[in-house]
Amino acid sequence: MQRAAHKVLTAAAEMVAGDIYFLPRHGEYLICFDCQGLHYEYRRVPHTEGQKMINYLKFNSDMSLTEKRRPQLGAWQFKHADQTIHCRLSAVGDYRDRESLVIRLLYPHAQLKQGYFFADQWQRISQACQQRGLVLFAGPMGSGKTTAMYHFARQLTGKMVLCIEDPIEIQEERFLQIQVNDRADMTYEQLLRVALRHHPDVFIIGEIRDTGTAQIAVRAALSGHLVLSTVHARNVYGVYQRLVNLGVDEQELGQVLNLISYQRLLPTIQGDQRVLFDQVVGWDQEALRRPQAGMTTEWRENLARCQQAGWITPQTVATFQEG
Repeated sequence: MQRAAHKVLTAAAEMVAGDIYFLPRHGEYLICFDCQGLHYEYRRVPHTEGQKMINYLKFNSDMSLTEKRRPQLGAWQFKHADQTIHCRLSAVGDYRDRESLVIRLLYPHAQLKQGYFFADQWQRISQACQQRGLVLFAGPMGSGKTTAMYHFARQLTGKMVLCIEDPIEIQEERFLQIQVNDRADMTYEQLLRVALRHHPDVFIIGEIRDTGTAQIAVRAALSGHLVLSTVHARNVYGVYQRLVNLGVDEQELGQVLNLISYQRLLPTIQGDQRVLFDQVVGWDQEALRRPQAGMTTEWRENLARCQQAGWITPQTVATFQEG
């Protein structure tokens, strides 16, 4: 099972798949990959073999082997082509008590840096991270937000970096990493309150998802910290609206906000993926007056530049026109 599981992981990594799915079917398991939003069937295996592979992966991810119905989360890493790929696992049983497993693959930060379209966008984030304040990353799942956050945090030499995530996705020995555990009453909000007493220079907050976390993140930025976090929103303008809806004071947000960076992974004609950013620097007074606005003018101009340079197809431009 170890060889079989690693064969699946290796095949997914070679395709730069974002997710691996073990899906129960009648008497068998379907193993498929998600690549650039498209699903590819890798193979089908007998149910017994599929369950053994799932058990092997769960065991290595510190998940309970006896629990096959309730949701479980785990983390692991493996080596591929001299690179360490981090895995985030999620298991749950269906109504027939047949277990499914999804593995999110998180690739090295160096791979992301090599895969951007425009260097000035990357530099803009780097400059924002040199200042105290709030830097926010947005984009759909699998777009590389966490990988980007960790890359820029690693560049901050001589700084004490404290991470709070649910779960920890990327292991970094130089950072103090704390994991959310709701069952142990260790929520984002509670951990942030405790973490402030450690006097870090930089916070990485896995996700601003509720009022308490949003307000403490802004408060930490106001008190002189650099705070990096993600926010679920469809575009950069949606991030403003999301934070205000979570109760963040507009004037305080205006004081601390360095940059909002929305990102997507675009398939290229060469067959790989590159990151295109849509960014707004600092506080945009007009943003809250247009909550339904889509992407910025710069986003559409950059899409056109990518097509003119022969990097992406007209179909890709049409697909990603609205982010």
